[in-house]
Amino acid sequence: MLGLGADLLWADMNRLLAFLFHQGVLDEQFLQLQQLQDHTSPNFVSEVVNIYFHEMEREFSDYKKMEIHLNQFIGSSSSIGAKRVTSICIAFRAASEQDNRAGCLRALEMLEHEYCYLKNKLHELFQIEQQRALAAGVRYPVQHQ
Repeated sequence: MLGLGADLLWADMNRLLAFLFHQGVLDEQFLQLQQLQDHTSPNFVSEVVNIYFHEMEREFSDYKKMEIHLNQFIGSSSSIGAKRVTSICIAFRAASEQDNRAGCLRALEMLEHEYCYLKNKLHELFQIEQQRALAAGVRYPVQHQ
C-alpha cells in the first residue's frame, strides 16, 4: 500500500508532466520512453535523459562545429520527446542553411533558453519521482491497541 506522501508525489509528477505537455516542451516520445522503464530498471528514463544532457553539453561546447552537430541534437532531442528543443534546432538548421546570421543567433539564444528550461523541469520531475519511490517503500508500523 502506498503511503499518502507517495500518492501526493505521484500527483505532483502527473501535474508537472501535464504542464510540460501542455506547454509543448515534451511530446508523446517521452511517454514511449517512460513505457520502457520497469522495476528492473527504475531509473531508465532518468539515465537516458542524463546521457542526453551530457552528450549535448559536450557537443555544443565547440560552437565552430555546431552546424555539424545540429542533426545529432535534433535526433537526440526528438528521441526523448523534447518537442520545443527539436523545433528550435530545425529552425536553427534552416537559418544556418540560408546563411541567416541573425536567425542563427536568435535560434541559439532560444535553444539555450529551452534547453535549460527542459533540463530544469526534467530534473524537477526526476526528483519528485525519486521522492515518490522512496515514500512508496516506506512501511508504517501497524499500531496495536
